[in-house]
Amino acid sequence: MEKVVFGDIESVDRDPGSLQDTAADTAATKSDQRLRELGYKSEFRRDMSLFGVLGISFCAIGILTGMSSAFQTGLFSGGPLGLFWGWNICSLFMLFIALSLAEICSAYPTMGGLYFWVCKMKPDMPMLGFCTGWIYSIAMVFTGTSGNLSVALYLASLAEVGQGRTLTRVEVAAIAWGVNILSGVINTVGTKAIGHMSSFNLWWTLGGTFVLVITLLVKAPVKNSAAFVFTDYENFTGWSNRGFVVLLGFLQAVYTLEGCETAAQVAEEAKSAEILAPLAVVGSIAGSWLIGLAYMLALLFSVQSIASVQATSFAIPIAQLYYDAVGKRLTLMCLTVVALAQFMAAVTAFTASSRLFYALARDEAFPLKGRYMALNRFQAPYVGVWTSVLVGCIISCAYIGSAVAFNAILSSAAIAVMLSYLQPIIIRVFWPTTSLPERGPFSLGRWSWSINFASFLFTVFICVLFILPTAHPTTALNMNYSIVAIGAVIILVGACWALWGRFHFVGPVKTVMDEKKGH
Repeated sequence: MEKVVFGDIESVDRDPGSLQDTAADTAATKSDQRLRELGYKSEFRRDMSLFGVLGISFCAIGILTGMSSAFQTGLFSGGPLGLFWGWNICSLFMLFIALSLAEICSAYPTMGGLYFWVCKMKPDMPMLGFCTGWIYSIAMVFTGTSGNLSVALYLASLAEVGQGRTLTRVEVAAIAWGVNILSGVINTVGTKAIGHMSSFNLWWTLGGTFVLVITLLVKAPVKNSAAFVFTDYENFTGWSNRGFVVLLGFLQAVYTLEGCETAAQVAEEAKSAEILAPLAVVGSIAGSWLIGLAYMLALLFSVQSIASVQATSFAIPIAQLYYDAVGKRLTLMCLTVVALAQFMAAVTAFTASSRLFYALARDEAFPLKGRYMALNRFQAPYVGVWTSVLVGCIISCAYIGSAVAFNAILSSAAIAVMLSYLQPIIIRVFWPTTSLPERGPFSLGRWSWSINFASFLFTVFICVLFILPTAHPTTALNMNYSIVAIGAVIILVGACWALWGRFHFVGPVKTVMDEKKGH
């Protein structure tokens, strides 16, 4: 077939498939041009479609996994009443946050994400951008580590249910190390592998939710009434204030819905990034709201005994709910569905952290610039990937010594993510006209400030709620140590700025200029 040249784009004459390729190439060219306008040359192949980018955010949110792993938090803090109403209230405000971030993402579609947005919107405050990038990168590594340990705990629950064997902490940690390494291997294979996995995860989440909902509703021996599902109040916290107890249950919803911004971390690997990335940010929250609601209602209608879940000896409490509702064999199926979804979510967290390390190194905000910007033949920033794996394995060792210490480290990840959301939203609230002078194709228009303000209030509220004690009376074993962990993270990041960052980092470095100079 003859080739026809349109500018710099080659196409095959009148072949429908080739015309589609031409459209995709045109979209990629526009995205590359926008990236050049922001000062960066394109280093990655744009292999990701909307489905792949949307899948990345769905992977990161992990609606099945977040809901399953944290379900007991809401169940014991407010019960079904707190879970149902907390889920819908938090989903609405998390959607506001997603809309706020999506508008910025459309204007600045780069893999630096939250970090780059802060730098771009407040160039006169480089410390703010530096600290946002470091805090968010730490949060992503901690999130991936948490996800990989959760995979290990699901496998431990499978062993408990299937064989009656309880795994030791050393065995669980060893499994977590193996899962960490496997996450690194998959991320090392590169963009296409991650894109295919995220697309598969989207279907797995939809299909898995359908299977779990039908299984629970059909097989549960006793179906709870609507009055129980929508109005029953439970309190295993020790606190007497009903309002405060219900608010503690909100943490389950927020923890589950974090991760929509991950689509921005692969913006430089997506076609039409200025459109697809913000759509994925918003679409992942909207979809997760509905999917999570269906799954939650199935769990609430089929839970046989809240006291049984609270007293379980299984590694993951949700295993007890499954076991009581559907029996041994189907519990194994349910745990397998969630465990695989959890693994894919953890892989995505390391995808985000490695891309963020790349973006930070590109702008001299991270040491060893050459190493962290190096790409292998699969177009993967492999040094950042294996840094995430190494840190994850080290943190997993803490689980052997103290589950309390390990949980404190990982709970700080949820707060760090919300703090990272807060930085660009604060800028949009207090500097609405100067912070985003040029908007992208995804714009909130006249609703922009109102949505940003609502997002700001909710984020501040949740950051405070995350550090409050969750049990009363408070002891050394049930204290919420997340305030200590997040404080340590902030001190560490502050020290990095004082000792290194302020001497090297001045803001985003324009690699297009370097290219022209022959660097």
